[in-house]
Amino acid sequence: MTMEVDILELSERSAKFILSNTSAAFANGVRRAALSDVPTLAIDDVNIYNNTSVLFDEQLALRLGLIPLTTDIEEFVPVDECTCGGAECPACKVSLTLSAEGPRMVYSGDLVSSDERVQAADQNVPIIDLKEGQKVVLEAIAHMDYGHKHAKWQAGVACGYKNMPIVTFENCDECGACVNECPKSIIHIGPNGAEISGDDILKCILCKLCASVCEIDAITVSEDENSFIFTMESDGSYTVQQLIINAGTTIKEKASRLGEILESL
Repeated sequence: MTMEVDILELSERSAKFILSNTSAAFANGVRRAALSDVPTLAIDDVNIYNNTSVLFDEQLALRLGLIPLTTDIEEFVPVDECTCGGAECPACKVSLTLSAEGPRMVYSGDLVSSDERVQAADQNVPIIDLKEGQKVVLEAIAHMDYGHKHAKWQAGVACGYKNMPIVTFENCDECGACVNECPKSIIHIGPNGAEISGDDILKCILCKLCASVCEIDAITVSEDENSFIFTMESDGSYTVQQLIINAGTTIKEKASRLGEILESL
C-alpha cells in the first residue's frame, strides 16, 4: 500500500495531518526526526563586552541561546560536518551583535545579524529590562547543530501523534448514557441511535468511557494500527512545512546510509 497524507490544518508554525498506510515505527521516526535530527541555528557562544544589568553574564547568555533563529538548511551546516575543519567559516557560523542602554526593554529584534538570512524568528522575545544607566554590549555566535545534543537546537516542538480512533455502535437503545459520559462531547443521538458525525472522530481520545458506561455493550472502541493523527509545531527556525519535509529527508538519508553499510558487509 502507498502511504497517504491528509492535511487537516496548516499554518506557518503548526500543522495537523493524518498519516495512513504506515507503521507506528515510521510515525515515531518522523516525530523523533522533527524533534532531534533536523539541524538548526542557535546562539552557542557569547562574548560580553559590557554588562551592567541585574543579570549575571551566564543568565544573559542562557536567554540568548533559547531565542529561535531563522535557518536555511541548504546554506548552513553543523561545525562538525563543515569543510572548514572547525575553523568556523560563514557556512557554519553567524555573528549577531547587541548594543543597548536603559531605560528600556531589550527584545530579540534588537539583535543585529551579520547574515540577513539569519534573524530572530520572533522579534518580540524579551531579553532583559535595562534600568537607567545600565548597558549591555555583546557579540553572540550562532552555530548549527542537532536537537539531540541540546534543546536550543530543537526546531520541532509539541510533535506528537495518536492512532486513528474507530468507534462503532450496534443495536443502540438510545439511552443517552454515552452522550453524557463522553469527555469530548462528540457523541449524539441520531436517527439510528448513538453516532459520531464527520470529523468529530478526530477528537476522540480513546478513553473508552462510552463503552464502559453502555449496559448493553453496543459500543466498540478500537484504533487503526496503520493510521495516525499528527500534530506538529515549529519554533520558527523553519516553517512547519519545511520542518516536516526536512524530517522526512533525514529519515531517507539515514536509511540510505544504513543500506550502504549493510551492502558492504
